[in-house]
Amino acid sequence: MLPPAVATVIDCQTDNKLRTLADIRLLIKEHEGSVTPTTYLFEKKGRIVFREKDGVGVEEVLEEVLEAGALDVIENSEGKVVVFTETNETKATAQALASSLGLEIDETDIIWDPTEDTKVELEEEEVAERLGRFLEELQEISGVQGVYMNIAQGSIDDTLWSELQSRIIA
Repeated sequence: MLPPAVATVIDCQTDNKLRTLADIRLLIKEHEGSVTPTTYLFEKKGRIVFREKDGVGVEEVLEEVLEAGALDVIENSEGKVVVFTETNETKATAQALASSLGLEIDETDIIWDPTEDTKVELEEEEVAERLGRFLEELQEISGVQGVYMNIAQGSIDDTLWSELQSRIIA
């Protein structure tokens, strides 16, 4: 947990678990946070990102995606169709949808998606800048594969929000 009550999940893959854990704990402490369970504030989901294709958006794929058993479908800021699934159905759903929709898969992965009612709105630029510094330093720790936070834009500037979002490894 980082101030102001921002839950963070950090996925790591390392050959030296103790060193990586010690480095992350120290960084969290330096940023006035605490190491505590936070995964209950998130849902583990499968995510499928399809390559952008002219004329294909959420509306064109919605019916077929829902019939395939997906949880949700959105269009990201880059115009790509993103489908969320149950974790154990990610690969099968990705292959079925790619085949039936004629879309290429850009990436598939398992993510920690913050639940809507636990998101913390960032109201102060100073808080967003501190979180940005934390994320920047976290990227320097070897083995960090993914970082998930339960943050929402709130009233901070769009540019600052975009910069913060770009530092989150997901």
